[in-house]
Amino acid sequence: MKTGLSPRGGDCRFPRQERLKGRDEIREVFSRRRQVSCGGARLLLMKNGLPHNRVAFTFSRKFGCAVKRNRARRLSREAYRHLRQEIKNGYDMVLLVYPGIDSFASRMDQLRQLFSRAGLFYNQEQR
Repeated sequence: MKTGLSPRGGDCRFPRQERLKGRDEIREVFSRRRQVSCGGARLLLMKNGLPHNRVAFTFSRKFGCAVKRNRARRLSREAYRHLRQEIKNGYDMVLLVYPGIDSFASRMDQLRQLFSRAGLFYNQEQR
């Protein structure tokens, strides 16, 4: 029986309440956002006033075929699930991914860099 818990004790599921859904919600983040970027990705975020984060993963228009987009989405979600315990709550985030990175370790490094630049890690000092 699956429990949804990682070996480190964290929750590995990606519940519906943590998904940013709907065109209007995503458009709002795009229009009222703060953005941070690094090579191959951009993070758009805004405060949401909720006790949890909501996130959506999207891709540039020239990303490639559906197979590549779906793989990139799976890698991004998995990397986010591993990092979400270290991230401050109360944000709507859209991760805009560009082609080029296709390994889990690279995607983890990319997300760490984005969240660090945005000042979203708990253990990070305020600038």
